[in-house]
Amino acid sequence: MSVVIVGTLDTKGEEIDFARDVIEDQGVDVHLVDVGVMGPSDVEADTTAEAVAEAGGSTLEALREAGDRGKAMEVMGDGAAAIVTEMYEDGVLDGILGLGGGGNTSIATGAMRALPVGVPKLMVSTMASGDTEPYVGTKDIAMMYSVADIEGLNQLSRTVISNAALAMVGMVSNEPDVEVEDKPTIALTMFGVTTPCVQTAREWLEERGYETIVFHATGTGGRAMENLIAQGVVDGVLDLTTTEWADEHVGGVLGAGPDRLDAAGEAGIPQVVSTGALDMVNFGPEDSVPEKFADRQFHVHNPQVTLMRTTPAENAEIGRIIAEKLNAATGPTTLALPLGGVSMLDAEGEEFYDPEADTALFDALRDNIDETVDLLEIEANINDDEFAVAVAERLHESLTDSA
Repeated sequence: MSVVIVGTLDTKGEEIDFARDVIEDQGVDVHLVDVGVMGPSDVEADTTAEAVAEAGGSTLEALREAGDRGKAMEVMGDGAAAIVTEMYEDGVLDGILGLGGGGNTSIATGAMRALPVGVPKLMVSTMASGDTEPYVGTKDIAMMYSVADIEGLNQLSRTVISNAALAMVGMVSNEPDVEVEDKPTIALTMFGVTTPCVQTAREWLEERGYETIVFHATGTGGRAMENLIAQGVVDGVLDLTTTEWADEHVGGVLGAGPDRLDAAGEAGIPQVVSTGALDMVNFGPEDSVPEKFADRQFHVHNPQVTLMRTTPAENAEIGRIIAEKLNAATGPTTLALPLGGVSMLDAEGEEFYDPEADTALFDALRDNIDETVDLLEIEANINDDEFAVAVAERLHESLTDSA
């Protein structure tokens, strides 16, 4: 077993060396990757800063002469990612650990994001109690708050670093007892307001021998799914909850970026796409909603989440965007429309029920999809069993025909 520690040995050498000792005392090998550019270190690296800089497309001398910290972090981040990727592919990396402040957290987690899901990844950081999304992204990176700055060894830092080091030892020394079956894998997207639909569809598919992976459509969830599709992990997609496009277009907090809905089409795998939760845009607490939306219709989902109803004009543009995405697909693609509403809140009698807005969405989709996209329209709410079973059946048919 071997753990790679990525760190700036010129500024955190003492602390990283302590972590190495804790790990090696447990009989696990350690490989130190030095990403520091400030100066020499008393701690010897297994992969030097010079080698990291070269792997990132520059030289350590050039980075020091330039004195541009941002550029240096970019180069060392690229270099570290390339080095740990090669080590993983060569079978000499079983887990990766990082220790540091803002700079090294950026570099080390960048290297971690280059590795596949399932490789143990742990970052001890002063940044771990804040917004960790830029560091974690869509990978399974565990972040541990260092409490105090990682500057010198004391009773607190020794305890935190020891816990992290021993946690890494535990992860690399024990094989997860995960049952792996040779089943076709289906990705599904879900939101709280589309949960009944996804649960019914998932159960229907699993009864017919599929393995399912459900992604929470919160921006990072959509991006994670797109990444796994691109990696070839998924055989088919039941993309029931495309709500991230509402946030992306209108300006909510859960957008998944402009590449959402691209991966399945580019991979050519069967997909059934619907309009789940496109009746809403997500914001944080009520007082966080931008002033320009003050006259809009809202639903307070919980103290941390405020939902805003999309308008007919917004829905029409979202429909056009989604249609363009589906038209570009190279594999079997079905657009499924729940004519009785796109979420729990969009059912008749509920707060977001708005037939005019739904009609604008559905018409834009109908008017803009090419004949290469199959259209499935069902007179039901998205959460009705009738709709859930119909979309699951359609995906099953597409997968069977493509086999």
